[in-house]
Amino acid sequence: MRPSPMAARAASGCCCCSPAVALAFSRLRPLLSRAAVRQGPAAAATGGRFALSTTSRGRLVDSVLEELRSSRRAARFSARIGLHGTKQLSDIKIDKRTLQKGWLLEFHKDSERSLLAVVERPDGKKNWVVTDQNGILSSIKPQQVTYVVPGTMNFDSSKIAEFLEKAQDLLDPTVLECAWMELSEKGKSVTVDEFADIVYGSKESLESYCAHFLLSRDIVYFVKVESRDSSMYQPRPSAQVDELLRRKLAKEAAEKELEEFVHLLKSAKALPLDSKPPKNSWLMEDKVKQKMESLQAYAVDACDDEQRRMAGNILKAMGFSRTSSAALKLLINVGYFPVHVNLDLFRYDVQTSYSEKVLSVADELLADCPDSDKHIRKDLSTLKVYAIDVDEADELDDALSATRLPDGRIKVWIHVADPTCFLQPRSIIDREAMHRGTSIFLPTATYPMFPERLAMNAMSLQQGTDCRSVSVSVILNPDGSIAEYKIENSVIKPTYMLTYESATELLYMNLEEEEELRILREAASIRAQWRCSQGSIDTAMIEPRIKVANPDDPEPNINLYVEDQTNPAMQLVSEMMILCGEAVASFGSDNDLPLPYRGHPQNNTAVSAFAYLPEGPARSFASIALLRAAEMDFRKPVAHGVLGIPGYVQFTSPIRRYVDLLAHYQVKAFLRGESPPYSAGDLEGMTFIASMHVKVARKLHSNSLRYWLLEYLRRQPKGRKFKALILKFIKDRMATLLLVEVSQHTSSQNIFMVQRLHSSTIFTFAWIMS
Repeated sequence: MRPSPMAARAASGCCCCSPAVALAFSRLRPLLSRAAVRQGPAAAATGGRFALSTTSRGRLVDSVLEELRSSRRAARFSARIGLHGTKQLSDIKIDKRTLQKGWLLEFHKDSERSLLAVVERPDGKKNWVVTDQNGILSSIKPQQVTYVVPGTMNFDSSKIAEFLEKAQDLLDPTVLECAWMELSEKGKSVTVDEFADIVYGSKESLESYCAHFLLSRDIVYFVKVESRDSSMYQPRPSAQVDELLRRKLAKEAAEKELEEFVHLLKSAKALPLDSKPPKNSWLMEDKVKQKMESLQAYAVDACDDEQRRMAGNILKAMGFSRTSSAALKLLINVGYFPVHVNLDLFRYDVQTSYSEKVLSVADELLADCPDSDKHIRKDLSTLKVYAIDVDEADELDDALSATRLPDGRIKVWIHVADPTCFLQPRSIIDREAMHRGTSIFLPTATYPMFPERLAMNAMSLQQGTDCRSVSVSVILNPDGSIAEYKIENSVIKPTYMLTYESATELLYMNLEEEEELRILREAASIRAQWRCSQGSIDTAMIEPRIKVANPDDPEPNINLYVEDQTNPAMQLVSEMMILCGEAVASFGSDNDLPLPYRGHPQNNTAVSAFAYLPEGPARSFASIALLRAAEMDFRKPVAHGVLGIPGYVQFTSPIRRYVDLLAHYQVKAFLRGESPPYSAGDLEGMTFIASMHVKVARKLHSNSLRYWLLEYLRRQPKGRKFKALILKFIKDRMATLLLVEVSQHTSSQNIFMVQRLHSSTIFTFAWIMS
């Protein structure tokens, strides 16, 4: 057993102990020195420290305590303030229900504070009115009383402060270890008064209160044991004390660490917005990173118990309430999060970057540029190829060609990027793509399914460059049905990279030199008519597209514009993508190939039921509201009632959607004469995994779109009016409106939004958000 820290400090002349304790140990220095001399060579071997045997240590403790008692007796009269010991109160457990006026007691003010107070008078049958050390009158319950100071009849409440000041001289926690060493060797439990007598040589009021104060707040050396007549304090076993000391030291270190961290937060919070430390500076040191990540997890309600405890302590130390909104506010205030942070990225644990291992494999693929289908790839580079997409598209994975055959029929090619020429099923890159499921497109950023170096360069179609692709060629019957189809590996050289807007302009111009584009428009038209004859449903709507520049700024630039799905170029591309999906489904059916076939049952309500509604958003909205859930099959095609085709496989976005990539693996293996890499069961399992991530991506997109729409509206002048189209009457004079407003200030800014509003705002909608 180690010597008392109190003894060591006093022996070394440390002034941390109270004057009385220091005086007692100073008188024992000769004893300590002689003990060290008797240790002889052992003391020298330990650098001057000495080790006492159990017997010697016991004698030393006895001597220390006896000196301490003597010194306290000498100073007792000066410390006393007219109080007399009461044996009855010292030895017998006080019945807290029988308090008397003038008694000095300690009570729990709340869960964290205990105060001294003097009893004034009863308050009802059980409660008592007391005056506490702050001079405040309170009504307390008997259960709140923790200790009645003995010998304090008719105590003057104005002298509590003086009493506490005198107690400070005696409240040296190091005496606990000294007393524990003596009592644990004897295996003896003590009352508060007995402890006071052992440590201070007195059971007077002041000494008894100090003994109670030390024992009741001790969490290391003694444990309280309740008996029928009194409370006893039992010394803990040595092993338990060692463990508790270790925990105590760890707690103190954690508290110091928390204090330093809170200082960092306060310093960052006080800085101006443009001078706050960047996010990565909070992640350089592991301990700071752990605390910031706890706050982040707390802010999105995705924390474990340890993170919740840590974040709660930080928020309390910062003076914030323990809520997720307070954690978010703090993280924004210190610059860790931007003002417009997208919490869904953290809430759904979206992977916005790639591991070094995945990036390394991607670099190897770029360096090697493997092509397992090179020997069977057909050269279609002489075709005129149109790639049409939104203007901010980074991943271009489909393009179109067309020609008119000598017999007058139309032949179209849907060229699809060929990422599988770089990949092997179940490879590291493939597994990473499966667990992402899809590329995520947000107003503020794009998070590709593949590493950017692959997705936006090697895999993507590039204008004027020989690109590997899978080309699905289809010859149409005059009525728009499929007469012939073929799927083959190819090389193409995209001629045009067009936005929907520029492609629409070309269509309206009807240029002779763009005959292929006119043929594509004709093909799209007869295909739409054929699908309509098969019961397809028009779901074209007006959708918002938003691009936010500098999203980390407090006031970023928001660009909003309408995407009208009835746009000629958009309808052209949509028809060709549907045609491709039907052809691939037919290919799978003809060759008994497992594929992710997608279908949709016909509605019970006939399309003609909505014929009274004008064509456009109102009719589409009504039709969409009645759509039934989609179906999947992995062995044979399923009729797609909404599209009006016998079968459908998503095939045209293998860089953006993992399910499309699975279809490519299967088709490409068949073209090489190999067995498909996945069975129907395999496809079902992997599609399920990918679809879970697709749902998250859709929710992310929807939530982010709504946020930035509202942010855009927030910036509009109060009372500004928007034109609205009624989509549906609900009830109680309520209606669902489609707001379509082209900004008069800048022609490039438009807005779409659906709201439920009173019918009094059918024709105009006044935006009144302040």
